[in-house]
Amino acid sequence: MHHSLPRIYSRNREKFLQAFMFFAAWTRLPLAGKLVRNVANSYGKSASGAYLLTLKEAQEIVDGSQGLALGPCSCRKVFKNCDGPINAEIMLSMGSNVFIEQRPAEYQQINKEQASALLEDCHQRGLIHTIVKCRDDFYAICNCCSCCCVPLRLSKRYGIGNALVRDANIVEMVRDSAETPHTHSQKTVAQASRL
Repeated sequence: MHHSLPRIYSRNREKFLQAFMFFAAWTRLPLAGKLVRNVANSYGKSASGAYLLTLKEAQEIVDGSQGLALGPCSCRKVFKNCDGPINAEIMLSMGSNVFIEQRPAEYQQINKEQASALLEDCHQRGLIHTIVKCRDDFYAICNCCSCCCVPLRLSKRYGIGNALVRDANIVEMVRDSAETPHTHSQKTVAQASRL
């Protein structure tokens, strides 16, 4: 994630999720609903969103990750719509470091075998696997339920389809994101060099 954004988000994650759901309800307003939905879909496509994963894809992403941390599923922690396991979110690579730094009591480093076992357990429980992206960074695999998962609820209940999408090339996208310098930084450098 970019600069201070992960620190702000990691400190206020629960508030962000509550705000997403609060504003999503505005999609049902007669006059403003379409505008809110369009803005939210644009945000989901360009800034922050989630991708639905198969178990195999989630395991491949974990296998390719450099550093993992286990922490609470923020959706279930905030909304408490079921009794599914709370510690079910796997932070990936750089994201794991920021979340461990900001919330050391909630996140612990885990190895790939532990992460794979967690994915299997969550799959057996019927939880869905998603990978969350902020701008150019895929930073977490969440194993959530259909009653708490914010991206799923935004998509299904409020018509914000870009909050949760499916892409058959997601593993390659994650791998490319990890290997490629961020486009935003490249554009900034390119623009500065033209001055």
